Amino acid sequence: MAEYEKHEIGAAEQSERLGQQLMQNQLVTEEQLQQALKRQQLSGGRLGHNLVALGYVREADLADFFKRIPPVPNTEEDTGLGLPFIVDLINKHIAFMGEFTIPMVADRVKLPISIVDKAIEVLRRDKLIEVKGASQLAKTSYKFSLTDAGRNKASELLNICRYAGPAPVTLAEYRQQIEIQTVMHIVITPEQFHNAFSHLVINDSLLKVLGPAACSGRATFLYGPPGNGKTTIAEAMGKTLPGEIYVPHALVVNGEIITVYDKSVHEPVSKTESSPGHDQRWVCVQRPTIMTGGELTMRTLDLDFNPISKFYEAPLQLKANNGLFLVDDLGRQEMNVETLLNRWIIPLARRTDLLTLHTGRKFEIPFDQVVIFATNLDPKELVDMAFLRRLRYKIKVDHPTPEEYRKIFIKICKANNVEFKEDVFEYLMDQYYQRMDVRLSSCQPRDIIDLIVDDAFYHGHHPEMTTERIDMAWDNLFVK
Repeated sequence: MAEYEKHEIGAAEQSERLGQQLMQNQLVTEEQLQQALKRQQLSGGRLGHNLVALGYVREADLADFFKRIPPVPNTEEDTGLGLPFIVDLINKHIAFMGEFTIPMVADRVKLPISIVDKAIEVLRRDKLIEVKGASQLAKTSYKFSLTDAGRNKASELLNICRYAGPAPVTLAEYRQQIEIQTVMHIVITPEQFHNAFSHLVINDSLLKVLGPAACSGRATFLYGPPGNGKTTIAEAMGKTLPGEIYVPHALVVNGEIITVYDKSVHEPVSKTESSPGHDQRWVCVQRPTIMTGGELTMRTLDLDFNPISKFYEAPLQLKANNGLFLVDDLGRQEMNVETLLNRWIIPLARRTDLLTLHTGRKFEIPFDQVVIFATNLDPKELVDMAFLRRLRYKIKVDHPTPEEYRKIFIKICKANNVEFKEDVFEYLMDQYYQRMDVRLSSCQPRDIIDLIVDDAFYHGHHPEMTTERIDMAWDNLFVK
């Protein structure tokens, strides 16, 4: 199948699924959706923009739709899990709790008290727990504990799977939420983008390309000589992604548990008391930016099954959904670059990934993220042109101009409370860069000033920009 056709199929499938959700929320009719899809095929653009252009939906209603909050489940059926699953999960939790109350359990499994209450009744009926007392007449004040039969049952369950965290969400629920939060429908204005890059010295021509790349939701290839800010630019692009998203604590797929929420990469957003309630199995976070470099292996892109605990940890790209995933230092990984890139062909083209459980069963998972590949190596020698065609944007980050280098130097001096001296800066440029024919690099001002600051700290005086200190810094900057 042709490259272009594969990409179009992925986009069409996503628009179809999104359209179905718009219909379920009664924002559009079947006829309106089909007309908008036809217009999208002819004119391009996003499905939402085509619906607005046709007058079928208001911009404000569309914006509200993309801010969907996972609703609080009212019944066990709403959770998609079924009461037996919830009962078993609670049985494992209370094995570690001693005496407990219903609210205490609800807080741990992240389910409403009404649903937990039903599960507790099943445990009481089966004589797996018993009432130990109560501080009030209300059932929520009852104190329970496991019986011997309950402890035996918990032990059996923990031998099957030791997961005892928040209740998971189903794959169908996860897919629906990811599609609503898609990076394909984020809106970033030029002003917002410039503000996100205001701490950097970067030329306007580069910003004009980076902006559309960030809000396109498509893959980007950053290349160019080392030390000129490719990683920093990618990080800044991640911070421009607007809005909050919801990430589940865990997923359940064919009865297997996969943990998703990761405190090391997902930054929670504090909610006020006036904020509308949401399903507590989900965590509200900033759109994630996940970076990996030379340590990336094929194993880190697959489910990580723990044979002792008998549940999984999600791979990096799943944790990066609805955010940005940076593959830095492409070509420095232990594995063959071609092997790595072949792993990304289907996800990039179809926006869906295929993962495999330890049982051998495969399942599809949404692949919705801005992917950035960054390398210091020559792209033509690193990857073939067929793969490069799959990447919407190919952006070179080159050496800074003398004026850009000067602006960077001034910024670094200011950040370190070092007085910038024009004559000393000219000494650096003339004595070293021009005389020794050394190319300017964006990282060097920081390296030079850091060396000056380190030297001053060691000798117990305030850092100064002098020719002597420049000489010292330069001697330590390069391997002789």
